[in-house]
Amino acid sequence: MTIYLCGFMGCGKSTVGTKLAKKLNCPFVDMDTYIEEQAGMTIPEIFEKYGEPHFRDLETQAIRELAGRDGVIACGGGAMLREENAEIAAKNGSVVYLEVPFHVCYRRIADSDRPIVRRSSREELETLYNYREGIYRKHSTHIAACDKTPAAAVADICSVLGLIGEEQ
Repeated sequence: MTIYLCGFMGCGKSTVGTKLAKKLNCPFVDMDTYIEEQAGMTIPEIFEKYGEPHFRDLETQAIRELAGRDGVIACGGGAMLREENAEIAAKNGSVVYLEVPFHVCYRRIADSDRPIVRRSSREELETLYNYREGIYRKHSTHIAACDKTPAAAVADICSVLGLIGEEQ
């Protein structure tokens, strides 16, 4: 089984994904880390040198390469914006939207070095959040409320995926 986690920056995809993979005793891949390893540079460096469109192409390439692997994949915050990426993920697993209110995401990302955060005001980020939320909902097969502890978020994800009660 492949579980793709999607959601806005700071919703907990990497933190929750790591714990979910451990609970399910399966591999975990952070797509942003995977892209950095493949590209040999950090995401801020990719944005600086090649621009956001190139980074989005790398996300599509990563989703193709990771498709069909068992485990938990934490997608980048913008990965599900491309219809192609969402289709690949949906064909190869379950896509779970980690639903977290904007103010919680913002508190978590405000001081980060993420390129989009560095170049945007709080209001611009909230507009981006509102725009992306509908896309995440549209492309997800499941929605889990994740504005609580990582352990509680993992429990919610297991519940929405029907994994409660399985011995791990």
